[in-house]
Amino acid sequence: MVARSASAVQWAQSFIAPVLVPGCLAVDATAGNGRDTLFLARGVGPQGKVFAFDIQIQALEKTREQLAGAGLLDRVILLAADHREMAAHVPGAVKAVMFNLGYLPGGDHRIITRPESTLEALKAALSLLASGGRISLVVYTGHPGATEELRVVEEFTRGLSPRQYTVVRLSFWNRSSRAPVVILLEKAGAEV
Repeated sequence: MVARSASAVQWAQSFIAPVLVPGCLAVDATAGNGRDTLFLARGVGPQGKVFAFDIQIQALEKTREQLAGAGLLDRVILLAADHREMAAHVPGAVKAVMFNLGYLPGGDHRIITRPESTLEALKAALSLLASGGRISLVVYTGHPGATEELRVVEEFTRGLSPRQYTVVRLSFWNRSSRAPVVILLEKAGAEV
């Protein structure tokens, strides 16, 4: 259960948590400051593996620091690669994929996720997702280009087959119109 004043990231993590089982594979499509990577590493256990992608070396260094501090670096493969390349790096079916779309907090705000590469990454994530697996997308909306990225993600996920996927969209009605939007997907199949 999430706290009463939960953030978008906390909602995403609470959705992902039930599918993280010891030994599973997971993906952090946008490593950023490493918080989701750390969350996933804890969930997959010592025999599991997390693949964390980011195009910014600064982000991967911050993520490495978080993991090393928690003693979980051995559970994660850090990849200096675009998230749309995940299918080329991840060896099998994954139980969870997490996206935080926007820019690196504390980094260069001109370097942002883009609708085209995000759409390709989302398609790759769906191709890797195991039955019963889940994807979370936290879409930050307060920067230039964010509205278009949200539109593309919403349009694509709205068109997914309801027989194959359950898709839920969360928005914060009583917060700023620039508050993040959370999109949650679950692939039909194994129950949690």
